[in-house]
Amino acid sequence: MAKTVVFDFDGVINSYTSGWRGVDVIPDPPVEGIREAIEEIRNHYEVVVVSTRCFQEGGAEAVKVWLSKHGIIVDDVLAYKPPAIVYIDDRALTFDGNAKDLLSKIKKFRTWQNR
Repeated sequence: MAKTVVFDFDGVINSYTSGWRGVDVIPDPPVEGIREAIEEIRNHYEVVVVSTRCFQEGGAEAVKVWLSKHGIIVDDVLAYKPPAIVYIDDRALTFDGNAKDLLSKIKKFRTWQNR
């Protein structure tokens, strides 16, 4: 079984510049260079896309249609994060072993779009 890299959808693959418009409304373009990056990564790993959209009816299909429209090929689209070697997410903090600074890091956190 191939090792897996998991990508969040909104804000990582989909630029998400318009924000939430509905489960099946995805008007924004891909993040620049993401299609090429995913192509390269798929030469070495299985690529899975996760999205909370997939918890709602029509969400997974909307993500799959959007990916196809933009020529982005992935191995699966899921609602949950499966086991993986790494998770690529615009709303994540990398835990560095220092638990006492977590609250401060959370309060200062900004997505790449809001920096």
